[in-house]
Order: sequence, then C-alpha cells, then structure tokens
Amino acid sequence: MQQHEDVELRARSKDTKAKDDGVSVGVDGKSPSPSTSGHHPSMTTDSQTRTRRLFSMSQLFAFSLTYMGTWEAWHQSIYSPLYNGGPRAIFWGGFLTVAGALAQAASIAEMSSLQPVAGAQYHWTYHLAPKSMNRFMCYVQGWASWFGYVSLLAGVANTTAIQLEGIIQFNHENYIPGGWHTSLLVIALLVVLGALNMYAFRLVPWIELTGGVLHVANWVAFIVIFAAMGPRHDPDFLFLDSTTSGWVDKPVVSWHLGAVALTWALTGFDSAIHMSEETKKAKSAVPRAIFWSIFMNGIMAIVQMSVFLISMGPIDVAMQAYVPSLAILYNTVKSKSAATAVWTMFWFVSMSSNLASIASVSRLTWAWARDGGLPIYFAYIDPKRRVPVRAVVLCVILTSLLCLLNIGSSTYVVFNAITSLCSWALYLSYAICILSMVLARLEEGPGLKLGEWSLGRYGLAVNCAALAYTLYMMVWLPFPSTTPVDASTMNYCAIMVGFILVFTFAMWFGWARKNWPGPNLTIRDYVIAHS
Repeated sequence: MQQHEDVELRARSKDTKAKDDGVSVGVDGKSPSPSTSGHHPSMTTDSQTRTRRLFSMSQLFAFSLTYMGTWEAWHQSIYSPLYNGGPRAIFWGGFLTVAGALAQAASIAEMSSLQPVAGAQYHWTYHLAPKSMNRFMCYVQGWASWFGYVSLLAGVANTTAIQLEGIIQFNHENYIPGGWHTSLLVIALLVVLGALNMYAFRLVPWIELTGGVLHVANWVAFIVIFAAMGPRHDPDFLFLDSTTSGWVDKPVVSWHLGAVALTWALTGFDSAIHMSEETKKAKSAVPRAIFWSIFMNGIMAIVQMSVFLISMGPIDVAMQAYVPSLAILYNTVKSKSAATAVWTMFWFVSMSSNLASIASVSRLTWAWARDGGLPIYFAYIDPKRRVPVRAVVLCVILTSLLCLLNIGSSTYVVFNAITSLCSWALYLSYAICILSMVLARLEEGPGLKLGEWSLGRYGLAVNCAALAYTLYMMVWLPFPSTTPVDASTMNYCAIMVGFILVFTFAMWFGWARKNWPGPNLTIRDYVIAHS
C-alpha cells in the first residue's frame, strides 16, 4: 500500500497504559501520530510498512490452499505413517488431525480478524493475555513462531527437492538421491524462488492462483486414476495395523506416531495472516482464507487418502521406494511417461507451496524485526520493489544452512526431525495465543471485543477443543519413530526444541525482560487502521 506519512516508531513502554483494543489507537490512547521518541529513530513507519496490497480474497485463498497442499503433503510424507501405524493410522488419524486443525484454524481466524498484522500470534497474545505476563508470553511466542516457520520452510524445501529427486531417479536409475544431492537441490530451489519473491513479487499472487487451480485439478486426476486403474483392497484394509518400526509391542504409540506424521501437512495454516499487510480488506479476507482453505484441504485429503489406500497395492512396494507414492502411481498406470507427467504437475504445486512459504516466512521475519525481536536491519522494505528483501535473503540463507543436515544423514531422519520441530514450535505458538483467547473470554465474557469474523457463543468451546488437541499432539511429536533408538534413528526434535527454549529464556532473562517493551503498537495501530 502506498504510504505518505513519515511517522516515527513508538513501542509501548512497560508502564504505559493504552487502549489496547485492536483498533486505531496510539500508545497514549489517541490516533497514531508523529513522534520523536522511539526505539529506532532512524526507521520510520513508512520505511517498514510500504508494501502493496496485491492479494485479493480469491488469490489469498488460493495462496493458503496451495501453501497447505494437504493431500499432496500426505502423499509426500506417506512413508512415515506406513512405517508406523499403517493404513489404520492414516485413515483414522486423518479424521483426528483434520478435526483438530479445523478447531485451531477457527480460533486463529477469529483473532486474525481482530488484528490482521504480519506479526500475527505474538501481537494477539500481547493484546489478550493477562497484563502481568503478556510481554513474556509474547516474547516466547515470537521466537517460537519464527523458529517454527524457518524450519517449516526447510521442510517444504526438503520435500520439494525429494520429489524432484524422485522424478530424476525414476527416469535415470543410476542417480543416487539423498545426501549432498538433496542439499544442493534445496539451495538451488531456494535461490530461484527467493529471487522471484524479491524481483517479481507482483507475479506471486497469480502463480499461487494457478497453483490453486492445479491443486484441485491434480486431486481429481489422482482420484480418477486410482479409482479406475488401481488394484482393489477390501475395505478392511483401512483398518490394517502395519508397523515395521520396532513399536510392534506398543500399538498405541505406533498409531499416534503415524497419525502425528500427518499433522505437518496441516501446520502453517496461519501463513495467510503473515500476508495481511499485502491483502485487500484483510479483516474479512484473511480469516475466511484460513478457515475455508483448511476445511477444503481437509475434505480433499481424507477423500484422496481413502481412494489411494484402497487402490495402492502391496505396502512393500511403497516402503522400498525413495518416493513411495510415485512408485505406487507407476504400478497403477504402467507407463513411465504417464507417471512422470502426472508427478511433474504434482511437483509444480509443491514448488508453488515453496514460493508461498518464502513469502510468508519473510513477512514474519520482517514483522519480528520491526517489533524488536530480530535486528531492526531486517525490518526494512525496499522502496522500489516494496518487499522486505533483507528478510527474504535471511530466510533463504538460514534454510539453506538447515538443509545441509542432509549431508551424512538419512534423508528421512532429517525430514522427520525438521517437520517435528516446525510442528512442535508452531503448536507452541498456537497454544499460547489460543490460551490467551480462552483467558480473555473467561475474564471479559460478552464484553470481549471481536472482529468481523467471530465464533460467537461457540467460541470458548472451539478454543478449548483447539487447545486440548494442540497440547495432546505436542506430547507425541518428539517421540522417536524407530526402536531401538540410536544416533541414526533418534528424533532430534527434542534437542532442537530444547535449543530454542534455552535460547529464548536466555534472551529474556539476559536482555529482553528489562529492555524489550513489547511489540511496536504504533506500527500495529497504523496497519489496522489501513486494513
């Protein structure tokens, strides 16, 4: 959006009392106005908010729909639930994870309507949490969201590279996937898509709209192919427990590990929120895009997996392939060229998701920087391109470094660690803001101010269900997927989560508790006033 004002930044000090009600109110209870005192006097509101509102409602819905790509992601990660839990974990776990994600999405969508800002969750926590602890909760959530989204981008990039390697190996059997090959492809993909985000961002809404169309068209094609040409299992196959991971004597653990592998495909639905400041009519467009994209993706994924499982043939064929779903597709169509063509269209949607992921993560990075979490250097918006180019570069570099873990490690060990980390960190972020909404509802009751998109009288029940589901899944995410556990089979999610928590608490008690006043409210109020 074109900005003409040159408003100095002001962040709330710890003893400032303001009308923190989510409308255009400055730190003194008045409309935002120029100030000569602030955290970063060299950075103006204009220099940090001069993005363009390029996304329409339909484009943002396609952005969110393609970004999630749930049925594609379930295909991409199908090895893990077949390894732990089998068809039963995929089928029944699918219902559980979709229902839980819908409750989460409804809760998040309601808060996004109240404050559609790029920082999203940590802003809502600051607004809704008890004032005695809102700064601390906000700070922890800001870092959890940021680390979670960087690792989510790494997971999406890793998946995209694995799918490309699957196509290469499928057509050239001498190619050896994994290791440095995967890392090199990830870096190449990130550089190309990062450059597109920086130099041709006007194209991104249209690319995502195209990706959304292909997302639905490919879904129809896959169902037709497997329903018409695939072999047939009895319906009882959906209830088969197939465990080859070592958890045979603990079927409850195995089932949960298979089900929890599906959560990654339903994590990150808040990506659309980070594009709020580049969306027209954000207060209504963002919550609708979030909720209905999860609703549509969930239905598509359950239908797709039901047809796929009944028609997939022997499980052993899938377990022995580098990309299980591609091997099953080939066994169904009996043609390499046909399987390659279908999978290439599938891969294009994955590329579109990767493009959207870079856009969303860079916006969160930009927002967290202008709110004092990351260095203010990354809060800058390029005046010509109108995108946070420094934030894009940072995200590409960090993700490239994270994906170097593929070197010397099993591809799926790295993939599982990254996806578990991003799911756990983002679930922590969801839990904090949903808990804040529950506490605010209990304290203020009908007097709680809500946005245009509201859950109304069902709000507290939906929030509680979302919170319970989130905390329940967080218990299972760090579990190792294989026993006995050694260096090659350990789930490194727990170690990575431990690092994030130690880092965050060290930053809080070492610096932020006395020096960080909270998110920048002048920026927040300015953005909301122009939403």
